[in-house]
This record gives sequence, C-alpha cells and structure tokens, in this order.
Amino acid sequence: MLVLSCATPAYPTFSHTPSRPKSTAIRSSFSYVNPFVPEVAKAADSLCSEFRAVDNLVACNSSRVLKAFQNARVGSHHFAGCTGYGHDEAGGREALDQAFAEIVGAESAIVRSQFFSGTHAITCALFAFLRPGDELLAVAGAPYDTLEEVIGKRDSHGVGSLKDFGVMYRELPLAGDGGLDWDALTSALKPHTKCALIQRSCGYSWRRSLSVKEIGRAIQIIKMQNPNCLVMVDNCYGEFVESIEPPMVGADLIAGSLIKNPGGTIAPCGGYVAGSKRWVDAAAARLSAPGLGIDCGSTPGDIMRAFFQGLFIAPQMVGEAIKGTFLVAEVMASKGYKVQPLPRVPRNDTVQAVQLGSRERLLAFCEAVQRSSPVGSFTKPVAGITPGYASEVIFADGTFIDGSTSELSCDGPLREPYAVFCQGGTHWTQWGLVLGDVLKSL
Repeated sequence: MLVLSCATPAYPTFSHTPSRPKSTAIRSSFSYVNPFVPEVAKAADSLCSEFRAVDNLVACNSSRVLKAFQNARVGSHHFAGCTGYGHDEAGGREALDQAFAEIVGAESAIVRSQFFSGTHAITCALFAFLRPGDELLAVAGAPYDTLEEVIGKRDSHGVGSLKDFGVMYRELPLAGDGGLDWDALTSALKPHTKCALIQRSCGYSWRRSLSVKEIGRAIQIIKMQNPNCLVMVDNCYGEFVESIEPPMVGADLIAGSLIKNPGGTIAPCGGYVAGSKRWVDAAAARLSAPGLGIDCGSTPGDIMRAFFQGLFIAPQMVGEAIKGTFLVAEVMASKGYKVQPLPRVPRNDTVQAVQLGSRERLLAFCEAVQRSSPVGSFTKPVAGITPGYASEVIFADGTFIDGSTSELSCDGPLREPYAVFCQGGTHWTQWGLVLGDVLKSL
C-alpha cells in the first residue's frame, strides 16, 4: 500500500529569509499568512489522517485509469474532432469507450457529448430496459427530483414519461437509519418487475449515500429473487469515490454525467452509460435511433481532448472534492449543525449535506459560496423554479462550465429541513476559503 507522509501540519504560518552574500545589504523576507479563519484552520489540521487516506485512494484509482489508457493505446490523433454525421472520426470515440469501460469494470460503454445531463443518460438507460407492462422498482427510496417526470411520478403532461408508455412504478422506502430496508428488499420483487433502480448518491434526500459494497449486496438479493431482473445504478457523484464501481459487483448498467466526477472539471458537456454490451447498445439506440449504432454523431472542436484529459485527472479532482466534504462536515458540525455524512466517516459520494433549518440560512449559505466563486462572484443567486425540480431550488455555482458541480458548488431545495448540498472543488483549500465567508454570513 502506498503511504504518503503527513507528519507536519499542512497549513503553517511561517516566514523565510534566504541567505545572501555578506556584501549584499538588501535582505528579502517572504511571509505566508494562513488564509483560513481559525475554525477552518483547526479543522484542517485535525484531518491529516483522513486526507492521507484520500491520497492513497487517488493513487489507486489513478493507476487503474492510466492502465486503461495504455491498453486503449490512446494517442494524440484521438483528440481530433469531427463534423456532420461523424463518420470521419479518427477513432477517439472507440478508444474513449474502451478505456472508460475498463476503468469501471464494464463490458461496454458509450461516452458522448450528446448526453446533455446525467438525467438524460439515466433516461436512455431506463428506456433501454423497460417496455409497456413492465415495472420499475426504486429500491433506495424516492429518486432524484429530475427523474420524477421521467418516471411519471410527477405529471409530465403527456410528453413521453415511462408511465405514458405503460411502465408501472413502485419504490421501497428507506429504513429508519436512512439506509436500504434489507428486510423489505428480500421479498420486494414481483413477476413483472423488470428493472431495479439504485441511486448511489443521496440526491436531495437526508440519507446516507450507498457504498459499492451495499449496492453489490442489494444486487445479490434482487438477482436471487429474479435473475432476469435488470439493475440500473444512477452513478452520479459516485465515480472514483471508492476503488471499485457498480459493474464490478453485478450492475447491468450505470449512467452519469461528465460535468460531475468523471469529467475531471475539464469536460465541457456529456454523459455516459456503461455495463453489459447488449444494454449499452440499447441505450445508444435511445440516444440516437435504432439501427444507427454508436459510431455516429459529430464531436466538433477540442471536445475529445477535454474528455480524455478530464477522465485522466478525474481521480485527483474527486480526491480533492472528498477532502472538501470532510472539511465542510468538520467545520459545520463544530458549529452545531447536523451534517450528512457525519464528520470523518468514509465517503460514498462527493456530496456533503448540511441541515441549516431555515430558508434564510440556506439562502445566506449559497450567497456566501457564490461570493467566493471565481466566476460570477458579483452576482446574487436567487431561488426559483427550475425545469425538472418539484420545489423552488437555489444554486450557487460560479463555475467555468455551466452546471459543473464538480468544480465547486452548492444547492438545495427551499423546503424542510432546508439542507444545503455541497459538491466538488478543484482543491480542498477552495472550500477552506469559502467556509470563512459562510461562517460570517450565518
């Protein structure tokens, strides 16, 4: 196991005076002042062992990504863009799909700019599985808000939800501890249950995110009841948080967004579906059209290079985001706020939730994050109705890529318990600086 030294405090205040010849009268002094408020500095100094463990995880995942790139023989010619139908593409799509599939332990993958969100990719995967008369079973409680109209749980006004196509839906409530209800799951499947949906991250629910080990256990229970029931994992915010991914424990398909974890803060758009080749091909047909396959669609400009580069550095970016969650939890818990996950417990995604208890504090938190952002720091986030969401939502995301929550962002629905959900950060120190403004504002 790789062990990285963390013997000295990471954030000292110090000065350094370099030696000069005696004949030189001028002496220079460089002072480095700790930029963190005391509460943040104290928390950061206390998290040395947690940060070291994250660095070990980054090394493990980076090794897996590097090997996949080498096996796919990634070359600079793969970075070229294409236009029109995309038939003259230089092999970049194939190499990227191959590398991604190996990284997540899947038989096949499709990684495309034409997926414009994680919800879009997940929708293609669900429509690949389900047909009229089938049942979709959500085993981790209510899904993320943006999937409600896809499923038909919330009225989609007849534009083509699963419900509109005759697909039935049912969900298993979570257990009292916020985890899966294992007892209920052992007898949950019905003869017409075609697909079980597992949401890895917490979404906007006040619950624990699921580990890959827990997902594997759930898949075993599902397959014991019906080996033909397909398992779809919403993998958003979970990629590279552990050393294994859901296809390695039996998931039939996973899907997610490239402007979250796997894009490494560099991918400007896109999403992915990975898993069994049969079902990846079916999801691709939903993205494009039956018969077109996966070898079509233009990817103009520099996007392919951004996809490869973002995927390569994604483990490092995810590592920094995980460190940020540790820091947010440590600081906000010390101020008496409820946090999920709790301080210093292992992470299963890159989301840190903080229960603020009032509309005013939720707005103040998000406004402070926006003020501390590199883009749009002069703007004030305003809560409002956003397409796909059931409640008013406020977003703070002063990011270089619109909606790139992996850079650094927070958001939350304006409803009880008024929790803010913090994500991303290109370096954990970014959250350290943001928290100073947050503490002043609350």
